[in-house]
Amino acid sequence: MLLLAPMSLMAQQNIDVDTLMQRAINRSAANNPQEALQHFAYDTYEKTIITDSLQNKDDSPHSFFSEMVSENKFIKQVGFFERVEGIRMAGFDEPRYEIMATTIESRSFYDEDFVIFNYRYAGPFSNRGLKHYNYTFLGDTIINNRPSYKVALAPKRPEAVPGLVGTLWLDQESLALQRAIINLNDDIIVRMVQENSYLPEQDIYMPKTNILYLEKGKTDKRLSFFKGKIAVGTVEKNPVNSAIEGKYLISTKINTNFSFSPSITIERGGLAIQVEEDADTQPDSFWDEYRPEQLTQNDLNSFGFLKEIVSSQNIENRLKVIDNFGIGYYSVNFFDFDLTYPIKFNNYEGLRLGMGGVTNSQFSDRFRLEGYVAYGFKDKAFKYGVGGGILLNEYHGAWLSLTYNDDIQEVGSYNYLTDRRVYSLFEPRLVNISQYYAHKTIRVNQEYRLTPKVLSELQLANINIEQIIPYTFLNDGKRYTDYILSEATFGVRWTPFSKYMHTKAGTTEIYDGYPVATAQITQGIKNVFNSDFSYTKIGANLFYQIVRLNKSTTQFLVEGKLAFGDIPLTQLYHAFPDAPNKPTILGRFSVAGIHSFETMYFGEFYSDRLATMEIKHRLKPFDFGKKFKPELVFLTRYAIGDVSNPQNHLNVQFKSLKHGYSESGFELNKIIFGFGTSLTYRYGAYSLPNFEDNVAFKFTFNLSL
Repeated sequence: MLLLAPMSLMAQQNIDVDTLMQRAINRSAANNPQEALQHFAYDTYEKTIITDSLQNKDDSPHSFFSEMVSENKFIKQVGFFERVEGIRMAGFDEPRYEIMATTIESRSFYDEDFVIFNYRYAGPFSNRGLKHYNYTFLGDTIINNRPSYKVALAPKRPEAVPGLVGTLWLDQESLALQRAIINLNDDIIVRMVQENSYLPEQDIYMPKTNILYLEKGKTDKRLSFFKGKIAVGTVEKNPVNSAIEGKYLISTKINTNFSFSPSITIERGGLAIQVEEDADTQPDSFWDEYRPEQLTQNDLNSFGFLKEIVSSQNIENRLKVIDNFGIGYYSVNFFDFDLTYPIKFNNYEGLRLGMGGVTNSQFSDRFRLEGYVAYGFKDKAFKYGVGGGILLNEYHGAWLSLTYNDDIQEVGSYNYLTDRRVYSLFEPRLVNISQYYAHKTIRVNQEYRLTPKVLSELQLANINIEQIIPYTFLNDGKRYTDYILSEATFGVRWTPFSKYMHTKAGTTEIYDGYPVATAQITQGIKNVFNSDFSYTKIGANLFYQIVRLNKSTTQFLVEGKLAFGDIPLTQLYHAFPDAPNKPTILGRFSVAGIHSFETMYFGEFYSDRLATMEIKHRLKPFDFGKKFKPELVFLTRYAIGDVSNPQNHLNVQFKSLKHGYSESGFELNKIIFGFGTSLTYRYGAYSLPNFEDNVAFKFTFNLSL
């Protein structure tokens, strides 16, 4: 019960509200449990429903129902770890674990960013609080026998930088948060109430309950748990979610059993969430222990209703198909067809048609078979690959694979093993590539996740190379047109600020953190399986992204590569050129790549020492209506490198990058159906005499599935 305090401490001290909030922000380290405490733990019961009514006047079932019990542990040096002990999802034989990748709301208002359904807002107690919010003093009250200040907050520039709107209650002694009520009417409509409990022994407030009501607001995006499959507030109907969508989402979290014991430990470092093997088979007695109250009749009726809907509409299989489609596969029973194979086009093969894929868990959880076949109509030749793998360790994702490929490869290309699977509807650079070599390659690969945040892969390969272009390599007085390489490659990918979840389905990244660092070393070994050369290749890149509250984004990509030894042209580095060798601007009009040099001509430069940098700044999307929100991106790229002994590469002409290569420009993306346009200009040491030869005018394609 709220009572008026006998006298306002604010009035006594004549403190304005901005000064009060600055003091509260300054005391955040003492009031935020994650800063003030070395370790703590608590249990959470969470119930989430999607429904068409908030009244529940009848016993109609919900459109979605789930409940979860988890043990949350925090250690200051490590962060949070959530061990899911129980999970139930009405209608599904097995829970859809991806719902845990959606942040319904942040754990704490002390966070720099407070997140509601993956929408980011400035935390009111963060260092940016006074910059982004207007605060208004509303009076004094008493909460749980402790005097409290009542303060309203609202964003200063809601159109430019959306923010939280609501009321905060602050303990008058410590200025810690006692209660928060948030009311948003933006892209999403939200009412949220969070209550914190004061624990005298620790002299700190801990989060006790959180209730959130959410419905779709002005956004035209589908608000969904399942990457668009189960939605809140969607108007349109589709075959997957027509029966299980609703108007409101209601999430209730209750924390109990707080512990501050120094013996708290986190068993699996690097994981954010661990779902126990038996979490989806807990008996009713387990749920009765944690539920604060019995399920309503609406809750109970949801199980049978959703079971019938999910079964009759084959929703589980449809979800699997659409999930795999998002990463480039189309599932048919036990086989996932790879969508990167069917149609391609390039200068050497012309139209390339193919088919291939890999078996999935319906075939086996421990074994996989893969393969593809393709045909080029211009070179009139078949290409193919075949392979298989065995899972040696499920927790570490330790797949041992053997593959064989008879195919073509771009001269000077360099691929990181741990970044191999990148899917797009089509690959822009393929259309323009003019220099290839043919190869027959047998590989043995060992994938191994050292920790959830460190992915590694070891590859042993024997490569038989046949030239397509008229190239000859002069080495130790001997001329090589075709040659054999034996390579050992080790690659590692480190994502220190990403978050990972482990379930029966394996380890999954649920939050993309930055930076992302990748490194790889390759050793070519002479006289092993008839190999001709000995060399070493090293590569590393770092990708960093800043996403701002005003919805602008800045990306940085830096990369360095080094090779030494007996290096033929096929194993040198290019800088991802993407300019066709045509004399006019319109003749070079094609599709811009993602990280390629749009004004650099194919085959123009090769290096054995290469460093590149790219900076992209994306402005907040323009809002010209529900269906027209183009994005303006400014970009600049730079490359510098050199090549040793260019005289040993016969019958080809290319330059080094020792003077530094520069290009800058812009993209105007998503003008219509994902298509846009770009204009890039080449300048500096390698600018060309004719103005139009320095200009690349292309279209772009950006489509989010």
